[in-house]
Amino acid sequence: MLKYIVLFVSLFFMTTPSQSQNDNPKLVVGIVVDQMRYDYLTRFYNKYGEGGFKRMMNEGFNCKNNHFNYVPTYTGPGHASVFTGTTPKYHGIISNNWYDKVMKKVVYCADDDSVESVGTSSDAGKMSPQRMLTTTFTDENRLFSQMRGKTIGVAMKDRGAILPAGHTANAAYWFHGRDEGVWISSTFYMNELPKWVSDFNASETAESYLKVWDTYYDISTYTESGEDDNDFERGFKGKEKPTFPYDLKALQKDNRGFDILKATAYGNSLTTDFAIAAIQGEELGKDNTTDVLTLSYSCTDYVGHNFGVSSKEVQDTYIRLDKDLERLFLYLDKNVGKGEYTVFLTSDHGAVEVPSYLKRAKIPAGYIHNDDRKAQFNTFLVDTFGTKDIVENISNNQVFLNRNKIKELGLDLSEVQQKIANEQINYNQIAKTYTANAMSSTNFTIGIESLLQNGFNQKRSGDVLLVNDASFISYSKTGSTHGSGLNYDTHVPLLFFGKGINHGQTYQKTVIPDIAPTMSALLGISFPNASIGNPLEYIID
Repeated sequence: MLKYIVLFVSLFFMTTPSQSQNDNPKLVVGIVVDQMRYDYLTRFYNKYGEGGFKRMMNEGFNCKNNHFNYVPTYTGPGHASVFTGTTPKYHGIISNNWYDKVMKKVVYCADDDSVESVGTSSDAGKMSPQRMLTTTFTDENRLFSQMRGKTIGVAMKDRGAILPAGHTANAAYWFHGRDEGVWISSTFYMNELPKWVSDFNASETAESYLKVWDTYYDISTYTESGEDDNDFERGFKGKEKPTFPYDLKALQKDNRGFDILKATAYGNSLTTDFAIAAIQGEELGKDNTTDVLTLSYSCTDYVGHNFGVSSKEVQDTYIRLDKDLERLFLYLDKNVGKGEYTVFLTSDHGAVEVPSYLKRAKIPAGYIHNDDRKAQFNTFLVDTFGTKDIVENISNNQVFLNRNKIKELGLDLSEVQQKIANEQINYNQIAKTYTANAMSSTNFTIGIESLLQNGFNQKRSGDVLLVNDASFISYSKTGSTHGSGLNYDTHVPLLFFGKGINHGQTYQKTVIPDIAPTMSALLGISFPNASIGNPLEYIID
């Protein structure tokens, strides 16, 4: 009897690892839709087809109360946080660009002078994830599979391709417009483009989208957005009014050539074309070792910045993106296998309604007058400290101090920080101020203070943090932007569907750092090394 028990136990443990591995999806597709507010799911719902956003909602799981839990809500930090399961406090991507206190200059979140461009003679390819300090779940999948599982990153924006794909990615590809209109990479990943990428670039697919952009449906049916002709949109150079239709072929010369595609719905279609080519060219999802495709749709952000969140252009962009998602999912059904892949979709931040529009609607909103604020602050610095040189840089709503100058003057750093915070709180449209000392010595658990602390990296962030009034922005009077810790910037979609995902929905609050550990739990791999999120166990089947 004992030998049969031993045999049964042996067989159980011999088969379990194999069964577990086979239960994993062949491919994970992590989608980030740049600048997608949560209400775009509900506002445009009746205009969506059944195979894109609605398919994810109807077949998968919808987290309806999903938020960013830090400030600032920008593209670089957003993409890094989704895939690392942590916040700028740990992964170090504190903005798209920030003042480097050691190098004494502004740096970009993905730039890397130690690598060279691949696919272009310009410097647009001199990029890597070297400024990101932690691993992504895509890194952990590579490590777990002994590098057999592939990771490919795709986005129009370099940072949208590079940061999600992580440090160990096989490749990341982004779009270089201007007069080239090609997908490129860097020597961080490869020395030359694979044949499938060169073939795609030679196919003139990008050229085919330099055509007339008009609404997908009759514009009179776009009742979920504002009037097409209004005072709150910027539009394109060479066209008098920001109204449909747009002849992109005629407008490209005055709008940086192929770069015009980035601010149209067609840029998302081009991204989908390239993503499908990547799945085919890299043979993603063709064996039982899980591969990962990170896919960021950047054009929704450019359109939002240009036209504003209530524009016809934004509505049409999402209607067309819905069609692109359906096309992608149908391709995955056929070529990876229906029920053999898993997808999640979220955003890197939301966006504010155009403040000039809000003001017309009698909602408190407006614009920051930086020159006036700077003049007032410089006067304070000279009157208080005898010089304005104790400030090195002001950016991303942070004040960076000159530590050497403060030491030379015999001043106490924490006292200087506090005096500046006390001064700035008196300025128009400043809601709150906090010092780096407070961020480092106090544990904030609720409110904007907690969000600021989650975005505060002790080595990289500034000495004084500033918070503007709600819906007051430093931006042009046309178009939308983002960056705050308010709901219009933090509340974004979170959809899961596919293999291993339950069907359902929740209003329970979830936060962006929950995504990476959830995917790690689904795959049975290690969590990213600095992850602070919690696996959403109720979404896993």
